[in-house]
Amino acid sequence: MLNSPLEVDANAWNNLLAQQNPAGTLNPFMRHEYLAAMHASGSAAAETGWTPRFVALYAGETLMAACALYLKVHSYGEYVFDWAWANAYQQHGLPYYPKAVVAPPFTPVPGPRLLACDAASRVTLVKALMAWCETEQLSSLHLLFAADEDIAACAEAGLLLRHTVQFHWKNVPPPLATASVTLPAEKFKNFDEFLASLNQEKRKKIRQERRKVAEAGVVFRWSRGVDISAVDWDFFYRCYERTYLEHGNAPYLNRDFFERMASSMPENWLLFVGERDGAPMACSLIALSADAPTTDDRSMPSETLKTAYGRYWGALERVDCLHFEACYYQPLQWCIEHGFDSFEGGAQGEHKMARALLPVKTTSAHWLSHPSFADAVERFLEREGQGIANYMEDLERRTPFKPSKPAA
Repeated sequence: MLNSPLEVDANAWNNLLAQQNPAGTLNPFMRHEYLAAMHASGSAAAETGWTPRFVALYAGETLMAACALYLKVHSYGEYVFDWAWANAYQQHGLPYYPKAVVAPPFTPVPGPRLLACDAASRVTLVKALMAWCETEQLSSLHLLFAADEDIAACAEAGLLLRHTVQFHWKNVPPPLATASVTLPAEKFKNFDEFLASLNQEKRKKIRQERRKVAEAGVVFRWSRGVDISAVDWDFFYRCYERTYLEHGNAPYLNRDFFERMASSMPENWLLFVGERDGAPMACSLIALSADAPTTDDRSMPSETLKTAYGRYWGALERVDCLHFEACYYQPLQWCIEHGFDSFEGGAQGEHKMARALLPVKTTSAHWLSHPSFADAVERFLEREGQGIANYMEDLERRTPFKPSKPAA
């Protein structure tokens, strides 16, 4: 049990991360640099209610399994909501906090949580976490937005599973866009071809929304990696901070965190800046999978899927439909032009379906130490799970795409 991500060798951690789901994407939010920046900047630290307790299992000097675990004294920044569970504990005079959370802080992006060299090591890691939580007399353990391999290990260890819904876009025409796995296929050639795949109502709506932004005199430019200037990073943070403050909250992440991102993993960031009359007035920051090449050559072969992740945005002026342009249409157009396979829009947001982001079920795993509460939560999750299944079926019937032509 380690008190900081800095106590784990960065190369060993990242090499272990690269072994997870090799057919998929290298999740940037589990990179050692990302987690270390969260801690070193003070964004996720004991002072903010995120006390790091990283776990590493070794065979000799070889790192066999590891995870980013935090002791939490609140449920902010998690996006899998357990406030009702905490209230029930309080009503019965029992402490819910501190609890243990396994996830990158403030980052509701599905991905590996239990880094392991094989399935057996992954199960061993889960059981070690549960044993540690019992020893520390913690109320619960939560693995959020976990990968399929992690969920299988958690289910084998007896944890409860909870499902939520996110909305993701795939750079393939229907019906492949609605498949559970992105298959090798011809990608959209341009944004107009993407629009042509949508039904008339959705296509018309997107064109109207983009027109409103253009008629307001707003134009966008983008920069990636080391090409994002210090001035642009400062402007981004000004917008990001303002968005939080307008909603009555301080931002989760401080300026130092983004300074560390710019220096330690610049290749993972893409910034869109909206300007009017030559002056910046809005922006959105997009994350890119760690293995995505920086080349613009669409024909370059790639063994892994290239994924973009919608993360942060802000504006200094109010313009109708500006949020949709900055956070969806600009990123989708960029993904098409640069051959990216998918775009994940973040937590929640049924409105994203109108922008062709389709529903995807995400899963978290939970262990509660109190037997009676564990039984009650299990019954609740059974009911909630059926509701999620019905919700997914309803969403899938409301596809934004044109009806598929019958086979000849």
